[in-house]
Amino acid sequence: MEVLIYDNYDAMCAAAAAAVVETLNAKPNAVLGMATGSTPLGVYRELVRLHREEGLDFSQVTTFNLDEYVGLGPNHPQSYHRFMREHFFDHVNIPPQNVYIPHGTTSNAPAFCDWYEQRIKDCGGIDLQILGIGTDGHIAFNEPTSSLGSRTRIKTLAKQTIDDNARFFDNRDDVPKYAITMGVGTILEARQIALLADGSKKAAAIASAVEGPITSMITASALQWHANTQVYVDTAAAGALTMTDYYRWIQDHKPGAP
Repeated sequence: MEVLIYDNYDAMCAAAAAAVVETLNAKPNAVLGMATGSTPLGVYRELVRLHREEGLDFSQVTTFNLDEYVGLGPNHPQSYHRFMREHFFDHVNIPPQNVYIPHGTTSNAPAFCDWYEQRIKDCGGIDLQILGIGTDGHIAFNEPTSSLGSRTRIKTLAKQTIDDNARFFDNRDDVPKYAITMGVGTILEARQIALLADGSKKAAAIASAVEGPITSMITASALQWHANTQVYVDTAAAGALTMTDYYRWIQDHKPGAP
């Protein structure tokens, strides 16, 4: 696990976007794993800018989103389908048939989840997975106590997750109680993972995920098992880490650093 610390949110997002560009340069038909939430918005803005201003091509790209609320249709204002269209898909040239997002209104969730897992495999697996992290250390909607070998499934959301996401809804009671989510085991099969976090509210979660024990209570800690994970944080999100000097030294002295 490589920890990369940046002075501000924009610099962090630019660096994560550069990792996506590097993936696409090496493999134009890459499979990208996408995340929603406020943290990756800066990455998507930068990728859209690169597409518009520098011709970054997504025409061969396939994407799989991590999750979707159960019960929300694709046009619901708070659905992740709509989030991704508004912030990314409507602004780049990914073919619509190459975009996969869990269906929150499926009538047969177990069958759909099995199909989603198989579709990822059929497309060759995820080359680069973008992740955020919850304040309780969860990735995707793999709440505390989730199996670290879990696959795509319906997951009951924790009270803290509902509280954290209530700001996006008119009323807390409107927040769905369930989601379809990739499992931790699914995520760990990605060839490369980029975990992003900004702000002091994420500092404790990042410290636990990076420097704490591997535990189902902090599902992001399972990324310690992954051989190619980069953790992109701003200085506030890095505030509870105990080895920041070492991480910065590595960041400044790794091969190819200026």
